[in-house]
Amino acid sequence: KAVFGDEADIGYRERGYLILGGHDQVTQRLEAVRMQRSHGADIRVLDPGELAARYPGVDFGDVGIGTLGVQHEGWFDAWSLLSEVRRAARRLGVDYVEATASGFRTHGARVTGVELSNGEVLACDFCVLAAGALSGRLAALLDIALPVVPKKRTVFSFKTPFKASELPMLFDSSGIWVRPEGEGFIGGIQPPAEIDGDADGDFEPHHDLMESLFWPLLAKRIPAMEELRLQRAWAGHYEVNTLDHNGVVGPHDELGNLIFATGFSGHGVMHAPAVGRGVAELITTGAFRSIDMSPLGWARIRSATPLFESIVY
Repeated sequence: KAVFGDEADIGYRERGYLILGGHDQVTQRLEAVRMQRSHGADIRVLDPGELAARYPGVDFGDVGIGTLGVQHEGWFDAWSLLSEVRRAARRLGVDYVEATASGFRTHGARVTGVELSNGEVLACDFCVLAAGALSGRLAALLDIALPVVPKKRTVFSFKTPFKASELPMLFDSSGIWVRPEGEGFIGGIQPPAEIDGDADGDFEPHHDLMESLFWPLLAKRIPAMEELRLQRAWAGHYEVNTLDHNGVVGPHDELGNLIFATGFSGHGVMHAPAVGRGVAELITTGAFRSIDMSPLGWARIRSATPLFESIVY
């Protein structure tokens, strides 16, 4: 067990997520709020008038409803958190090996080792497949059809005359997202399906999205942002579960010591601590103890039975 002290600053900003819905989405969003509140989330429902009063300069003319996480919701520097976890793991005796997994060794209904590109073989009692966007490629080496593929997502960093230091993380009904970052803002949008192919090795930012999609939609929602200056852009890979955009957690039904922890798309950092605990419980006790994650298990992948979430970015 590791406990991080006050010096472990991960840049947490508790400003909430503001999710906007059109007039045709009000009923669906209210149902989602009831579910969230039933699990203890502090979610406020805002009508268009309340939204306009709370966030001047934002055009809510086509909005039917907004939902805002009032507390315990915001964003932080995920790299800083990862670095803290790695340091703590090393203090507890965890070894990190820098190599590429190139294959598996099996015996009967078990994975016995992971082959590395440097020629080494890591023997294992349990094999946890948590390779992110490349998990599907690795699973294929075991003749397992895991529908997790890499999809490129671009983040734009920009400055604009619009000043709203308390603006929350805004998820727009148009598909864009934007939030404050330092002296400016960052944001992005999912590419249209026809240009959203698998992104093996491709980390070049999708620059065309700025002018063709993101900027016009951003300026429509926040008119002052029609004037902006792009500072930089970067791209990463989402680990997209093409079945239902949800994670896959738990053991394979034939290779019993192969445990999946992958396919979390854009919400991985939110799910990671709970999934890590659940996988640890599976290995040490043989079952989920804290949270029953069996609905996210391999059975739904095998039967192609999707488990959809109401909002995924």
